[in-house]
Amino acid sequence: MIPPRLAPVAFGFLVSGLMSFIVSLVATLRAVGLADGIIGLWITAWLAAWAVAFPTILVVAPLVRRFVERNTRKPA
Repeated sequence: MIPPRLAPVAFGFLVSGLMSFIVSLVATLRAVGLADGIIGLWITAWLAAWAVAFPTILVVAPLVRRFVERNTRKPA
């Protein structure tokens, strides 16, 4: 089991991995279509995107969470 203090890191790891996986697939398909070697191109693009997405979400997620908390109505 993952210790609770590492939950934000695990969340960021999984969300950034899944989102970059999907977005890089769509972007690669739009750029080159169903060409030979598409899987290799896509995996390379995905790993590069994940390398940027993971640290970005670790920094941005707490800021967005605070912004949303400040800008949503509290239950009565």
